[in-house]
Amino acid sequence: MKLEQWKTISSHYVYQSPFGNLRKDTCELPNGQIIHDYYVNEYSDWVNAVVITKKKEVVLVNQYRHGTQSSFLEVPAGKPENNETLAEAIAREVKEETGFVSNLPPVLLGEFYVNPATQNNKVYSFLITEAELVAEQELDDTEIIDVHTFDLETMSRLIKTNEMNHLFTVNAFNLSKEFLMA
Repeated sequence: MKLEQWKTISSHYVYQSPFGNLRKDTCELPNGQIIHDYYVNEYSDWVNAVVITKKKEVVLVNQYRHGTQSSFLEVPAGKPENNETLAEAIAREVKEETGFVSNLPPVLLGEFYVNPATQNNKVYSFLITEAELVAEQELDDTEIIDVHTFDLETMSRLIKTNEMNHLFTVNAFNLSKEFLMA
């Protein structure tokens, strides 16, 4: 069921950067109410992947995330560059961040809006299987990433005990279970 859209009366950028933009809109709701300061974060879409090795282990990266001032175990992720397809982007990101590659194509698990109330982007989650460690990491200047592997049972335990609490990682792993249990 689709609801009536809000009318954008005015819109301007408060801030623009290579990492994303902050847009301020003035909106009129269907009931006539006006919201003068509605902020929207514009970000690029990104990709992530549950990577399973030939030994049936999950490949995770551990990274510091300044927004929460904490480190997180996560699935490898990034954003497409230079007109790559989503599948090409995730294969490149996995290799750069972890050194793992697979000869099998990534399987799209789903595409999801990140936070449609205030953000305009999606995350595309993939499953990569039969991965092998074949290269050294090729990290960006701002990336400090430790690579870890866990068996599927340990991965499930980390989620159940809240030791792994990164939403996109948990969601992607739960989506991958259907394929992994087949």
